[in-house]
Amino acid sequence: MTEINAYKELEARFQEITREKEALESIIETIEDGFIETDLKGKATRFNKATCDICGYPPEEVVGLSYRDYMDKETASNVFRTFNKVYKTGIPNKAFDYEIIRKEGTRRNVEISISPRKDNSGKMMGFQCIMRDVTLRKQAEKELVQQRGRLEAIFRSVEDAIITVDQNLNVTEANEAASKICDLLPEQLTGGFFSIHNENCNQACRDILKETLDRKTAIRNYPVKCGRKGSPLQKVSLSCAPLADHNGNFLGAVLVIRDITRLMDLERELKERHQFHNIIGKSLGMQHIYRLIEDISDYEATVLITGESGTGKELVARAVHYSGSRHFKPFVTVNCSALAENLLESELFGHVKGAFTGAIRDHIGRFQAADSGTLLLDEIGDISPLIQLKLLRVLQEKEFERVGDSHPIRVDVRVIACTHQDLKEKVRRGGFREDLYYRLNVLEIKIPPLRERMEDLPLLIAHFVSRFENKFKLTVESITDEVFNAFMKYHWPGNVRELEHCIERAVILSRGGAITHSHIPAEIVSQIKKNEPQLRIHKENEPREILNILYQTDWNKSKAARLLGISRKTLYQKIQKHNIFPSTPKNM
Repeated sequence: MTEINAYKELEARFQEITREKEALESIIETIEDGFIETDLKGKATRFNKATCDICGYPPEEVVGLSYRDYMDKETASNVFRTFNKVYKTGIPNKAFDYEIIRKEGTRRNVEISISPRKDNSGKMMGFQCIMRDVTLRKQAEKELVQQRGRLEAIFRSVEDAIITVDQNLNVTEANEAASKICDLLPEQLTGGFFSIHNENCNQACRDILKETLDRKTAIRNYPVKCGRKGSPLQKVSLSCAPLADHNGNFLGAVLVIRDITRLMDLERELKERHQFHNIIGKSLGMQHIYRLIEDISDYEATVLITGESGTGKELVARAVHYSGSRHFKPFVTVNCSALAENLLESELFGHVKGAFTGAIRDHIGRFQAADSGTLLLDEIGDISPLIQLKLLRVLQEKEFERVGDSHPIRVDVRVIACTHQDLKEKVRRGGFREDLYYRLNVLEIKIPPLRERMEDLPLLIAHFVSRFENKFKLTVESITDEVFNAFMKYHWPGNVRELEHCIERAVILSRGGAITHSHIPAEIVSQIKKNEPQLRIHKENEPREILNILYQTDWNKSKAARLLGISRKTLYQKIQKHNIFPSTPKNM
């Protein structure tokens, strides 16, 4: 009975081992990697289907197949040395790459791991190998290396400087052009915190990079002056964009620096600019102002902008700010003529709670709000002697106290002042401090009145018409010649601001039609009445009158339209309506 039970237990154990072996065989057959067991000579004794697929041999030919049969002699020698090393040391060899030749002759790259196979006594009896087809991976790696080589060649050959940084402003890569444009050795650019040495430039690149890293948005074609000692007139265009990996994870930023010194000089010589930072004008006076803004924008000295009311002093102030190194910093304005002395003092310097009746909380002044940026003091000529004295101290010492406080606050603010008054005359009469005047008037920009730059009037008219067409969703048909001529003869006491309001009124009243004398103010209409057309068209004899006037003016349609008292567009429509041509006889 005992023998029977022992036999049954042995049979059950045998069946269990058989099931485990069958399960293991099933797993080996289903894996995509090739599984091979060999004898000590490297001949296959056991293998799975994937091995046949990789090598290209049918199962009946794989039995007894040696690795030497499906590779060249040199590769076989290398594989033999690997097998021999495993045999001698008993240590598995992981991920050995080599090339095999399939039965039909095609070549594949495989990766093989070799382990010793021992019997129960620990004696070496062969090898166990896992083979993986890595042909596609090898091709991808090769293409990646080639692509990187091409990119590195491009990176080295482009004339624009390319600098990449991580999120902490550490430079990760920089090309040769960066060294040339920045006048630094390559080792001075790469690694460490991004800071092109202070004595070489104004650090505009760093500001652009910080802005991109903070906002994670691109900045395109931002022009700056480098300020390098070796090339103080060098101008560059900066473009910066965020860097991300294939999963969209933020890595840093890439900065492209293009030297545009020669390009900008050529553009200035080849054509006049008609617009600069929203300032419109092509006259010599405006060209001079554009150049002056560019020249002074990066200097920290105070600027005094003078000119009649309505000439665009605030636009010029903004152009000075946005053209300079403080472009991304605050631009704060305060109208000095709109506030009483005590309110202006509080507005400029701030106050603490309880400083005066109604001061229920601390208040930050405009100087503190503009720290690191620009403060525009509009209508500076209207400030009181007390404010003049306090302002002088801020300009000289860069510090102030809030109203009701004794603790000084230091600020880094560039001050731009505007006025329509003659400050020099006010100084002479004792209405303005002389020391403050000279402290403000370090750099002066005088804006000419509109009547002194009438050649800019057509540009300004076109600009304002386009603006108000977009604002009111209208399309102006035309501006009649009589209106345009009246504009040219008007003296414009309100300057550009008066013209702007005049065009806004005309666009609204015309409702998309032609702008005529009925749409403009009476004082401008008076210019039209002085130049009434010599003839008026009569509907009952319209074709003949139009034809006679065309012959009188030698078919100059502008002159003909003025004589007939209609716009050129209307004249063209009537010519087309009545089929009038240069060949039409006079006595039609």
